[in-house]
Order: sequence, then structure tokens, then C-alpha cells
Amino acid sequence: MAARDASSDPAPAAQAGPPPLTGSALAITSIALALGTFMQVLDGTIANVSLPTISGNLGVSTSQGTWVITSFAVANGVSVPLTGWLMGRYGVVKTFVGSVILFTIASFLCGISWNLPSLIAFRILQGAVSGPMIPGSQALLIMIFPPHKRGTALAIWSMTTLVAPICGPILGGYISDNYSWPWIFLINLPVGALCAFLCWRGLASRETPTRKLPIDRTGFMLLLVWVGALQVMLDTGKDVDWFSSPAIVVEAIIAAVGFVAWVIWELHEKHPIVDLSLFKSPNFVLATLAFCVGYAVFFGNNLLLPLWLQTRMGYIATWAGLVAAPSGVVAVFLTPFAARIMNRIDARWAATVALLAFALSFFMRSGYTPDADFRAFVMPMLVQGVAMSTFFISMVTLCLNGVPQHQVPAASGLTNFARITAGSFAASIATTVWDRSEALHQTRLSETVASTDPAWLAAIGKLHAAGLSLPQAAGAVTNQFVNQAYLLASVDFFRVSAWLIVAMIPLIWLTRKAMSGGGAHAAAD
Repeated sequence: MAARDASSDPAPAAQAGPPPLTGSALAITSIALALGTFMQVLDGTIANVSLPTISGNLGVSTSQGTWVITSFAVANGVSVPLTGWLMGRYGVVKTFVGSVILFTIASFLCGISWNLPSLIAFRILQGAVSGPMIPGSQALLIMIFPPHKRGTALAIWSMTTLVAPICGPILGGYISDNYSWPWIFLINLPVGALCAFLCWRGLASRETPTRKLPIDRTGFMLLLVWVGALQVMLDTGKDVDWFSSPAIVVEAIIAAVGFVAWVIWELHEKHPIVDLSLFKSPNFVLATLAFCVGYAVFFGNNLLLPLWLQTRMGYIATWAGLVAAPSGVVAVFLTPFAARIMNRIDARWAATVALLAFALSFFMRSGYTPDADFRAFVMPMLVQGVAMSTFFISMVTLCLNGVPQHQVPAASGLTNFARITAGSFAASIATTVWDRSEALHQTRLSETVASTDPAWLAAIGKLHAAGLSLPQAAGAVTNQFVNQAYLLASVDFFRVSAWLIVAMIPLIWLTRKAMSGGGAHAAAD
């Protein structure tokens, strides 16, 4: 059935729609839709462990290399508010398949990037076109399953979003160590082509009704301006001594003025790109704040740990990925059990358990020592997996609690936009705080051990006796000081992260009681 204009109520349209798929058609289409979700989530994590390799290959610092992560995240976040308009205007099937095709093309461009600016530009494109992929796959899975099996559809979708973060670090590490980093993007080509082909073949005749919808172009452009200016300021500030640079001052002013102008415009626009009226609800504000801070801390730590392991602890990318992967394994195992329990308890209890597990994981990491082994690095990640199994669904339940039914899509979109944008900002802030903390610790260590200190001279003497020249021996000892400074900086970061998470728990209990009832399945992407 071809797409058609429909101004009528969506309920009758849904009843008049085609029947659910069955048999092999259902299985093949479900796998194809899951592949779309898998590919998008994978690209959000696969570059984390490959960051040192990419930075070294392109001849830039690892702090500059974080643009590869943040550019994708912020573009993806900004594109999320457009998803509802695109699906209503062009249909869910066309929007999803078009997004997959454009994402695949963008992945190819990322793989043939010749320098950092080109890679960042193509990552922005990749993030921007990927906005409809996850909500589109979820909507289509629900549409092709019969009503009594929609729990199965959501289970397929949820498990895909959890399996991809397991595969991302391992796959990214293996490719970086054994092939070359462009392949972390080029592997999307056959997956994307297969996904688009199968979905179009199975779903083209089942397109959803479309209608001409107004779009808030001014609001969207203002959103691009202030988010983009703020992200550029956060990414470049550490390299130019922040507000001593005129460029940073200008970017800060643009971000501040753009944000104020955007808020004013959205509050008075009849069809806003982001419905800010939702923030009139204290419950929504508190839950969204806790969700964003919790996710930002989680995202920043997930970026920092593999970066530290590879640059200062001697880990190759593959082993750094193996350290990160267990959290996803635990989450996959526990999520089905957690979902059953959450149907019967207040979501605030589940969110509290998740935040406490995150905090415990970060506190465990704050005890790392220079001789920490693989097991010591993995144990906190197992605890983090416990947190991941309940964090996203409980926080979404709290955010949507009390939101009128007609505003749920807008509320879900706003929550996802805020969460993804907070994560991209956190990635820049994490590396900045880490580098500054390292410089402070290095200065203190240098003051404690002077170049004439007997221990310093003895260490150099031992290395010189082992065959190193005096400059080489001095450099080796100095490198140990730098490694120790980065260890102390990492430990500080983990400890502060734990306390930030703990500080979010009171916010959870200021929200209203919420029972998920299995209804808050808009889990994290």
C-alpha cells in the first residue's frame, strides 16, 4: 500500500493497516531491522578503543582525536528531534531505509578519510543521518509483530542495543590491532546494504500514512548553532588555554546567545522542534536531570578507561576492548530478569540500584594501582553491567511518568536529545579534566622528587648500567613519573564520578512513584 496523506486519527489508520508478518518473512525482516539497530549502536562504541590508533595514524593528539567520538554523538543528538517530523512526512519505512542507506554511505566516507578534519566532517554526517535508525527500527518491529507478541519484538530490539556495546570494543580493538582503523567504518557497508535491501523488500508495501507537517526551521537552526558552538568550545578549549583565546570567547558568546534565543523561540513557536513546555513538570525536570548526569558520567568513563589503558598502561586495543566488554555481557544476562522484577516494583528503587551499582563500579576503579592486572580492571566492569541492566529502562520510566499520552513521543525525543547531547559534552569535559589533573599531579611529583634526589639518581644509574645511555635512562624515569601522574588523575576522575552518581540518588526520590508495567521500553540507544 503506497504512502498517502492522512489527516485522520492514527488509531483507525492502524486498524486498517496490513496484518502482521508471519513465518520466514517475519524472521528475515526482524533480523534486518535488528541489524540496523546493531549497526548504529555499534558505531557509537567501536571508535572508543580505536581512538589512540586513529589519532596516531592521523598525526594528532588523543585529545584532538576525541572529536571522532563527540562529533558523531552531538550530530546524532541534534538529529533526534527531527525524527518524528520525518516519519510523519515521509513514512516510517522510507525514513528508516533512507537513514540506513545514508548511514552506510557516510560510513564509507569515514573509511576513506584522509585527515582528521575530513573524518570529523564525515562523522558529523554519519551521526546526523542516523537519528531515525533506532526509533524507526523499534516502531517497525512493533508494527510487523502481532499484538500478543510485541513483547518479543521489544525484546529483540532491547537485546540488540545491549549486544552491540559488547561487540563494539572487542571488534574495534581487533580491527585496529590486526588490520587498519578505516575498517571499523567499512564493515558497515555489507551490513547496511543487506539491511536496507531486506527492509525495503519486506516493508515497502506496508508504508505508514503520511501527512504534510509544518517544520520549525528557525528552531532547528538555532539548536544547531548553540549546540555546535558549545561543542566546538569544549573540544578546542583545552588546546588554546580556554578563555585566554578570543575564539573561545566568541564561541561561548554564540552558544549563550543562541541558547537563550532558542529557548525564547521554542516557547512561542506553535510547532516547536523541541517541546520545552514539558519542563513545566518538576517530575520531568528532576528525572531528566538525573538521567542526563548519570549517562554523561557513564559515557565519559567509557571513553576514558580504554584511552588510559592504551596510552599509559601498555594495553593493545584488543585487550582494552576485552576489559570494556564484560559490562555488556552482564547487562545482556540480567536485563530479562530485571525487566520482570521492574514490572512489580517502583521504578525509583530500580534506578537507585542502578546508580548505586554505577557508583560502586567507579569507587572500585578509584583503587587502581600501577601493578593492577586484567582481573582488577574487569571486576568493576562486571558491576557496571548490573547498573546497565536497569538504568535505562528505569530512568525512561521516571521521565515519562505523568506525561500526557499525546506528549509521550515529544517527551521521549526530548529526553533522548538531552541524554545524547550530555554524553557528547561529557566526552570533551572528561579528557580536559583528565589532562589538567595529570599536569597538576606531575608538578607535585616533580616537587617531591628533585633531579638531585638520591632515589632519582639511583634509578637512572640502574638503567644506565643495564645498557641505556644517560639521556635514555633519564627519559625512561621521567616517563614513569608521567605514567604515575596519569594514574593519579584517572583515580581522581573515577572517585569524583562515583560521588556525582551518588548525588543523583536524592533527585530520584524527589520524583513521583512510577511503575513501569512493561511500558517504558524506549530504552537507550
